[in-house]
Amino acid sequence: MEKFPKLQTACSTTVSDGMVVRTDTEKVRKAVTGVLELMLIHHPIDCPICDQAGECGLQNYYMKFGLHKSRYSLEDKVHKKKVQDIGGQIVLDAERCILCSRCVRFLTEVTGTQELHFFHRGDHSEISIFPGKPLANDYTGNLADICPVGALTSKDFRFKCRVWFLKMFDSICTGCSNGCNVDVHYKGDVLYRLKPRWNDAVNQAWMCDFGRLTYKGMNEARLLTPFVREEGARKVAAWGSLLPDVAFRLKAAAQKGGPDRVAVIASPQSSNEELYLLRRLATELLGTKSFAFSHRVAGDGFADDFLIQADKNPNSLGARLLGIPDGAAFDALVSKIAGGGIDALLVFGNVVGTLSEEEAAALLAKVPFVVQVGTNEGPVSKAATAVLPSASVAERAGTFTNHAGRVQRFRSGFPARGKAKDPIEILVTLGNRLGAGWTFAGEASVFKAIAETEAPFAGMSYDSIGMFGQEIAK
Repeated sequence: MEKFPKLQTACSTTVSDGMVVRTDTEKVRKAVTGVLELMLIHHPIDCPICDQAGECGLQNYYMKFGLHKSRYSLEDKVHKKKVQDIGGQIVLDAERCILCSRCVRFLTEVTGTQELHFFHRGDHSEISIFPGKPLANDYTGNLADICPVGALTSKDFRFKCRVWFLKMFDSICTGCSNGCNVDVHYKGDVLYRLKPRWNDAVNQAWMCDFGRLTYKGMNEARLLTPFVREEGARKVAAWGSLLPDVAFRLKAAAQKGGPDRVAVIASPQSSNEELYLLRRLATELLGTKSFAFSHRVAGDGFADDFLIQADKNPNSLGARLLGIPDGAAFDALVSKIAGGGIDALLVFGNVVGTLSEEEAAALLAKVPFVVQVGTNEGPVSKAATAVLPSASVAERAGTFTNHAGRVQRFRSGFPARGKAKDPIEILVTLGNRLGAGWTFAGEASVFKAIAETEAPFAGMSYDSIGMFGQEIAK
């Protein structure tokens, strides 16, 4: 810095008007190299097996400023505890720690739980937990994100894949109605991890541990092929014949017993675009009033005062804003189904409310014709007459409306697995088979129609939503 006789540390120097700072001089580079050497004196040579390799700050700085030979032999290095399960989603390797204190500050300033502390002195200093006091908060995965080296690594991602083999796209967490912004890391058509993406209005730079693991449902027990059930056995079907047949049977049931004997159950896991088309299909094309969405609350509906919401769906508010009832309307619909008052049922999603597999099976057995549009095996697919496999949230695009009324975009990372189709394509095909004459070509055209016809979304566009979302009209 000009007018300062010595180098100043960036982390403790206050910015002032007129300050002149140079960060790329020979003197600075020499100082950085010296600091790096001190950090690396006792650092283990773990790069070939370290999960942080490829996105390690220390590794990157060494390649840029260091490239020096160590003056310490392996025998002279101070050794510390490795592979310590300290609770939550985290494994601690104290040897790799550079004592930056980011993790300690996170647990003090963000979660307020203060589980990690500094112990010992000098080159024997290390971070750790007190005996019998493991990490006990719902945000432990963030420690692996903020650790600049491989000292704190994720149990879930440990030894799964080298980061340079992974590709990435941005999306929205579906674990609850907060709508945390995330980066999805994948290889081929397999998801490996979710990491929080910065959005100061929603999740800052954090996400909860539950949401971090929701990607697993996009990999496991997927519905990949359309099928029908004949005499209790599954039979693979072709899209070209199954969709017209489903549309015909839904229309026939409405004509025979009356529109209200055809029911449609929507899902708050669906996008605004999908819910808009489904509402029009149910109310305009089938003419039914037996229409509601299943409000799923996982576990005990836990919520906190930071990110976690009790509603474990990403788009419950979006469904309500689009005029789809829940609560008492959904309970009444379930009672109507249980009483044998429904002849045909179209279910979006993999579950029916909070019903167990046995309860769902008993309920759906009351309906002669059950169609599912879903992503995963579950209670509905085991009881459905016909199953239309749909793309997961990683394989399609659209918008969710979070609990605070912020509309946010999620994007597709790769094509749908197997023979699954985008739900919008499924709905448009069914709608046109029922006489809609829709010309929608993807999620953008559907959202344009929403913005033109639905008051809460008036004036919105994908451009105005952008990367950080846009609040609905109040």
